[in-house]
Amino acid sequence: MFQEVEDLKAHVAALSAQVKQLTESRGDEPGVSSAEDATTTDDEPGDAGEEEWQYPPFILLLDPPQYDDELRALIEWVEGVLVPGYLAEPSAEARWCHMWFEHPVAIARLHALWLAWQELTDPATCGYAGPSIWHRDHLDPCLRELRPATGPFAGCTKGEHQVGHRLPGLVPSAWRQSEDGTHHR
Repeated sequence: MFQEVEDLKAHVAALSAQVKQLTESRGDEPGVSSAEDATTTDDEPGDAGEEEWQYPPFILLLDPPQYDDELRALIEWVEGVLVPGYLAEPSAEARWCHMWFEHPVAIARLHALWLAWQELTDPATCGYAGPSIWHRDHLDPCLRELRPATGPFAGCTKGEHQVGHRLPGLVPSAWRQSEDGTHHR
């Protein structure tokens, strides 16, 4: 099970790098505009001046300074809402790292949790059952993945923080291409 988790984390890291590479290169191609270049005008009927992103994008798709701004907002929510309201004292069975924002897997999972919280705690968009759905479908599974002894904080103990122990090495990936454009497995 531990090796499967490590393999999954390596795949997430590889996919994150590929997403970043694709989003960076997308704006360089002729005829393709990047999200920063996407502005709408009211020239055509039916255009309401909407921006390309109607909702906040997933944090791993952002580049600085947007990434930094989103991370600061996420830190405020995690430290202001999640930690005091939902996280009991860390233990060997329920780990937590005070430097969680240096663990990419934690950032990704907590950002997704925060996006769901923003939507599901607004009765105008989800009714009064939203918070219950958030707890059942988002909070509980997220904490089950982040806090076990084999999770991303496995090498961190109370007062000690280690990221290097969780950084996966280079593993073969079905997503990686060689220089000649062929896929390798």
